[in-house]
Amino acid sequence: MELFWVLLFSSVYPLAWGQGVYAPANAQIVHSGAACNVKDDNISERIYTIKEGDTLMLQCIVKGHPRPQVRWTKTAGSASDKFQETSIYNETLRIEGIQRVQGGRYYCKADNGVGVAAIKSIRVDVQYLDTPVLTVHQTISDVRGSYYQEKTVFLRCTVNSNPPARFIWKRGSMLIEQSKDNGVDIYEPLYTQGETKVLKLKNLRPKDFADYTCQVSVRNVCNIEDKLVTFRLTNATTPPVIRLSVNDTVVVDPGQDVLLTCEVTAGFPLPIVTWSRYPGPLPLSAQVQGATLILRAVTPADAGFYNCTAVNNVGNPARKNVNLVVRTMSNLTFQITPDSNKDSETIQMGRDLKLSCHVDATPQDKVNYTWYKNGAAVFNSDSLILLRSDPDMTPGTSSLEIVDMKFRDLATYSCVANFPGSRVPELRVDVNISQNSVSPPVLSVPSGGQVVSVREGGNAELVCLVVDGKPRPPILWSRTEKDLLMPSGRPVVETPDGRLRLKNVTRDMMGAYRCQTAPYNGLNIKRREAQVQLNVQYPPILDPVFQDVRSRNYQMVTLRCTILRSNPPRLTDTRWFRNGDFIRMPMPDLKETPELKFKLEPTNNGSYVCRVSNTAGTSTCTFNVSAQPYNAEFYFDTPNPVRILKGNNYSYNLQWTQKDPEATDRIIGYWINVRKVQNKQTLLSKQIDLKGKEPERGVLMSHTISDLRIPLSYEVRLAPISTYSTGEYVSRIIQYSEPYTYPRPSDHVCGFEDERICGFSQDRSDIFDWTRQNHLTQNPKRSANTGPETDHSGTKEGYYMYIEASRPRVQGDKARLLSPLFNVTSVKGPKGSGRVPYCVSFYYHMKGKHIGTLNVLLRVRSIASVDSVVWTKSGHQGPDWKKAFFDISPSGPFQIVFEGIRGPRFEGDIAIDDVSITIGKCKQENTVASAVLIGGSKSLPLASWLTFGLSCLLSLLYR
Repeated sequence: MELFWVLLFSSVYPLAWGQGVYAPANAQIVHSGAACNVKDDNISERIYTIKEGDTLMLQCIVKGHPRPQVRWTKTAGSASDKFQETSIYNETLRIEGIQRVQGGRYYCKADNGVGVAAIKSIRVDVQYLDTPVLTVHQTISDVRGSYYQEKTVFLRCTVNSNPPARFIWKRGSMLIEQSKDNGVDIYEPLYTQGETKVLKLKNLRPKDFADYTCQVSVRNVCNIEDKLVTFRLTNATTPPVIRLSVNDTVVVDPGQDVLLTCEVTAGFPLPIVTWSRYPGPLPLSAQVQGATLILRAVTPADAGFYNCTAVNNVGNPARKNVNLVVRTMSNLTFQITPDSNKDSETIQMGRDLKLSCHVDATPQDKVNYTWYKNGAAVFNSDSLILLRSDPDMTPGTSSLEIVDMKFRDLATYSCVANFPGSRVPELRVDVNISQNSVSPPVLSVPSGGQVVSVREGGNAELVCLVVDGKPRPPILWSRTEKDLLMPSGRPVVETPDGRLRLKNVTRDMMGAYRCQTAPYNGLNIKRREAQVQLNVQYPPILDPVFQDVRSRNYQMVTLRCTILRSNPPRLTDTRWFRNGDFIRMPMPDLKETPELKFKLEPTNNGSYVCRVSNTAGTSTCTFNVSAQPYNAEFYFDTPNPVRILKGNNYSYNLQWTQKDPEATDRIIGYWINVRKVQNKQTLLSKQIDLKGKEPERGVLMSHTISDLRIPLSYEVRLAPISTYSTGEYVSRIIQYSEPYTYPRPSDHVCGFEDERICGFSQDRSDIFDWTRQNHLTQNPKRSANTGPETDHSGTKEGYYMYIEASRPRVQGDKARLLSPLFNVTSVKGPKGSGRVPYCVSFYYHMKGKHIGTLNVLLRVRSIASVDSVVWTKSGHQGPDWKKAFFDISPSGPFQIVFEGIRGPRFEGDIAIDDVSITIGKCKQENTVASAVLIGGSKSLPLASWLTFGLSCLLSLLYR
């Protein structure tokens, strides 16, 4: 199923003969295809309804010259201005298998560089109906002082749908109606997700133990069928209960197998058990066998929360969670903290010293730290204090404090981290404490390394060394501007040797870099830091990179190559070339903008290149200089270009404009080449002589191509010819299509049953549009006291046109529906009369206390269109369809305009149906049913009832 949405852009400026350049402007939406419904919503926009899974096609038909470029974009809703999907550059947007999340507002933007771009939007409403979910909840309450208990059952039915679903409850095959059964209550609960209806069974009775069906429906919108779910309620119905075979937290070593069992201990119907994981899905190696989950050879990536859920749609689902922790240990570091109370940065006898040890591990709190002094285990004493978790350090850090340090405390200390009873290897770090082994670091940038220059695309090394100090800590690099990340994407990068290596350097890496001593694997003192400047050199950035320059022969041409940026800024060379040959000229001033002036002649047309260099490289400006005329631009909006000829032939009126014709030498004609698309056979090749008339900017030129065979297509190639040269060919495809002819009035009645609505169209100059609708596509939330229930014939499937008076419409808003244009020039009037009479008849429906006005206007086309009101009705006219008819005698081609005007409030929908426009005067019917005629009234004889009855019978037979 393919749905189409057509936007028609047209110019707001009248297009005079020969005037060919105009911008896309105000837009009108014209719909075609098999949409579920297309209408105006309460937020003054088009709504296109489509079934989920169908194919959506939005087509943007654009008028404008030169031919506009079309871009499609989308937002999710009316509150968002940011496009949430990639723009699509095409006149047709096609979405296969559309999903509900793809609904929203779609924008078509047309731009051709002339005037303001035209933008039009439509909201796509995706219709769907999920399978409902039925859950059962039970309560038991004491009644009359606990003499007996009352059991109440709630059957909750929830569904996701668009539009809102209608619910039907059945017990067995019998429809449950609340008004006929005092033991049930049907209501809609508050604060529920999705649409929900609850069936309450009060004081459970024996007959309440049965099969219950919840059926949901969206009234066959978009041919979506009803869906249902059934539940059997018995006296054994109970919610699920489960228990786990393991504790809430399971800690294992990498490589172990894990077995998790979720045992169902209660629940009827038998619950269904499922396993899930957070975050992420179950591991690929996971095996689910019934209620058991098996994980083979776990890795740290398998850690997470595993959830067991048992569901039987009775009560709430039963859930149990297991936190699986896989032991890991890495990156053991140490810190040496001199006596912090004395602001010391060195080890001194008689002062305190603290050694700290930290390892990154999972689980962090299960790590065991052991300290050794010269290989012997350290225990708490007056001079050595062990802290398993130092509150002054990062959580999970162990410290050894040496109080009032003595010479006997000079030794090698070791910190060992492990998981007791685990196969995870332990980690160890040794720290040598002596008067010569510990000293503050000295950070230095090598001479000449404060600024590092590198060409863009090359490699760079920033160096920041610890030239003194023991032990020597690693170096941490970061950008001095706090919002900038390192080239790796991280805020800080650690280098063990202080050398930061950057590859494929780009200009956005340029700037200052900070190097700092790390606070670990060394002294825990004030951090030393320095800076290194990275200077990225790149060739000059020039404007324009390429430019097409056209000029008349023997005129002066000036070419300029502007330097936007350059690093280094000093230029080393500037040279000009023509068609690859160096142009000798005086030495240019490298501080000035490179410029070349010369007189254009037939011999020096070609490619001019300006090469600008600095020490980082060379860049170029390229100019294509020519006296060759610009290309012709085809005009795609020619009205009725096809004319049918004798012998199964047709002709095509080809139109085009010339881009900037004054830029080059005088254009004297055009080469035209026509060939068949199918076999490339040339049909025509000749020169079009302009006979001394020069092309003008924006003025259309025409040439009729004859002897084209129906229904073949042809490729047309066109090139301008000037006094000195010939331009390049441009091509387009012309196709045979049935030429439009003015419709002639007939006895056919338009009931708007087809999406094309018999050639009627919406007026672009009104406030809002008429909407095509039938009973099945009506909005369920529409106003109940206005508008028809069915079309004039009384069938739910029959369509009609109506105006919606709901918000945001205000009093006085107008909607106009235009008939096709009828040509009267080929019809002769009665003897003695120069005008032909026509009968206009239709049915109207004007029910509601806020009804405004329905006008029928006659629009006669001549040099200027003239509208005149020929029929009008205002106010409430009753609940039934009524017929109106009247005669007109137009003086030329004409249209009938139905104008609906909104009344004071929302109960003012107006509808029309079964419109006919026939040649000849109306057959007189009951005068009571006749309409108010502007400028007089018609008197109808009673004998016309016979004619009226016969016409009704013929109408019924026709339908």
